[in-house]
Amino acid sequence: MGLTAILKGAAAGAAGTTALNATTYLDMVLRGRPASSTPEATVEKVSDVTGVDVPGDREARQGRVSGLGALTGIGAGVGVGALLGGLRAAGLRPGPVTGPLLAGTLAMVAGNAPMAGLGVSNPRKWTAKDWAADMVPHLAYGAVTWFTLDQQG
Repeated sequence: MGLTAILKGAAAGAAGTTALNATTYLDMVLRGRPASSTPEATVEKVSDVTGVDVPGDREARQGRVSGLGALTGIGAGVGVGALLGGLRAAGLRPGPVTGPLLAGTLAMVAGNAPMAGLGVSNPRKWTAKDWAADMVPHLAYGAVTWFTLDQQG
């Protein structure tokens, strides 16, 4: 696994994360739904579990929690891309359907497993709308990330 492949994967993951965010925001516009509060709730739960406080008065702390929630999503997307870049360099070459599905699934797990593990969200209780709102952006992530990786050779 070369550093160049991992960095190319990270860049592809950043592109995929942009696609995921754009798809999520488009869904919010079309359905008039609010932003998810689970990233912030996850940051709050991690803070509680670890005993590491997010500093600041009420307003500053809320801004930091919101920013940390968004950054964890970006980190997950870039990290999954880096992993995929390394796996491609090691010889993993799924096809044009399975590659994007793999990328989207890994991103979905990276984003949702911490929330589920901490009890912030329970995917077993999600409705079909909840699943669609989560799956569609992750599929966009998978398609863009895999296409970007594929174009890099």
